[in-house]
Amino acid sequence: MELRQLSYFKAVAEELHFGRAAARMHIAQPALSNHVMSLERELGCPLFIRSTRRVELTRAGETFYDRCVRILSDIDLTTELTRAAGGSRIRQIRIGSIYPATMGMLPTFLAKIARKYPDVRIHIASGNTGEIIRGLETGQLNLGFIRPVENIGSLRFVSLAHERYYLAVGHANPLAARDEISIDDLRTQKIIAFNRQNLSYTERYFNEKFAEYELTANIAFSCDDTYALVSLVSAGLGIGFAPEWTLDLPNRGFELKKVSGIDFRIGLGIAWSKEDPTAGRDDIVDIARSLARRG
Repeated sequence: MELRQLSYFKAVAEELHFGRAAARMHIAQPALSNHVMSLERELGCPLFIRSTRRVELTRAGETFYDRCVRILSDIDLTTELTRAAGGSRIRQIRIGSIYPATMGMLPTFLAKIARKYPDVRIHIASGNTGEIIRGLETGQLNLGFIRPVENIGSLRFVSLAHERYYLAVGHANPLAARDEISIDDLRTQKIIAFNRQNLSYTERYFNEKFAEYELTANIAFSCDDTYALVSLVSAGLGIGFAPEWTLDLPNRGFELKKVSGIDFRIGLGIAWSKEDPTAGRDDIVDIARSLARRG
């Protein structure tokens, strides 16, 4: 079994298409197929279910993929540790970011990194907090802008800011003309809430808050993301709590309003693995810490 075979298998497992995987790995498709079949013969079991319409991982393939990711990440980590010990500068930073950070502090961070290390390559991967944490743990990411997490094992987190959420009200809703809105005003409204496939930090936060203010029974619609939420609000289907950055959206069909007695704020910060030499050197984390703001 060769390392290049692991890389080829990983590409097919992620693309679920031999043609795209071959193009990604700069190898002819027949040669790629032969490498995968050689792996399957060596392992004694199929890694993929192949048909004329699709390619899928078998259960054995899923297990092998998880191990391949870890093995290849360990090799990359070993390479970086060796370069760091030899005094080499970092060559690439891989950053995971949830959307609020992408719109907010990430551009400032990238500008500072680019000024200090103009030759470094930067790769940005969007995702949710859980996905980014897995990327940090497997070595596929060096830094992550995510929601708050605990320092467990090698994972480290520093809070940088709090994102405020306000009540999003469609222009046609009578609440849009109100100077003051109370919690009681919300009890006559249909509420739009987040409901994602994997329970996210934001979803848990609002579930707890709606229960605290006895608003759970008012939830009439749910959605996966902020854009969907403000679209539903703009269509007059209900109200919902949206982050402050939505004020910058063009052609808004809604207003953001403060609600007396409610202060919804969700944390945002930087995470990394203390075992990652890229994150732990050259002031990378210190540059991220400099983005911290009060409030």
